[in-house]
Amino acid sequence: MVNVLTPQTPERAPDPVPGAPAGPGRRRGRHRETLVAYLFLAPALLFFAVFLLLPLGFALLLSVSRWTGFDLGAIEPVGPGNFAALFADGSTFLVPVLTNTLLFALGTVALALTGSVVVATCVDRLRFQGLWRTLYFLPIVTTVVAVGNVWKYMYEPGGLANGVLNALGIGSVAFLQDPDTALPSVVVVQAWASLGSAILVLTAGLKSVPASYHEAAALDGAGVGTVFWRITLPLLRPSLLFVCVTQFLTGLQSFALITVMTRGGPGDATNVAALEMYRRAFEHGDWGTASAAAFVLFAVVLVVTLAQLWVFRRAGEDA
Repeated sequence: MVNVLTPQTPERAPDPVPGAPAGPGRRRGRHRETLVAYLFLAPALLFFAVFLLLPLGFALLLSVSRWTGFDLGAIEPVGPGNFAALFADGSTFLVPVLTNTLLFALGTVALALTGSVVVATCVDRLRFQGLWRTLYFLPIVTTVVAVGNVWKYMYEPGGLANGVLNALGIGSVAFLQDPDTALPSVVVVQAWASLGSAILVLTAGLKSVPASYHEAAALDGAGVGTVFWRITLPLLRPSLLFVCVTQFLTGLQSFALITVMTRGGPGDATNVAALEMYRRAFEHGDWGTASAAAFVLFAVVLVVTLAQLWVFRRAGEDA
């Protein structure tokens, strides 16, 4: 008679009880995993420390100091004097610089948001949508210097813009030479240049709107305008919020386009906060006031962004 030996399976260790303290072996394993994770994160953390935290701390130091640049030993603490100088009588930072910055950002958002909604809605109804989105996105991949110079020549007294106006029987306009028209003229260029990214976001948002909503509205006899205002636009709220916030942040920080087209002129008609900070620091050597202006602009950006999020959130809850 042959004895058949059945293999003995080793007993499996019981599962750990949830909430029970981990043993020494598991704790060491977790520590090793944490160490490896931080080693992989070290290059990114080092990058942010060198190029974000250190400059931020240095700018905060300069905002309460007087410094003309280069010699670190010449930094002289002055307390909140730099902030007080920005809003003192005779200072141009509040009016017209900060006012121009807000008007520039508001105008850019209004034009870009309105134009992108209209164009995205039209593109969504056309064939070859990828081609149209690519064409509208081209200004984004074009350098700001090229865009600014092309529009600058178009705004010249003998340029294309005045040529069209003259053909319509309207007199020539000094777009960039007149203080009353210089800022709106640059706003138009900024809005035109930012249409592409906004259209991409909004067309993606339109694709996410269920077609069944439109079909149900059509069965109920709703017109095109009613469907747009009552269905499409409310469902586009997340995309509109993203476009509104990003466009406003871009407008508040605009520097290159204004530098290329007007250099802040005529006078201070198109001077904005970023350009004013550059002038105070690199042209006048007033790094303390320039750093204080940077933190004021940061506060404005933060307040405006929080206000936009609050308004859209309230609109979403009420809807």
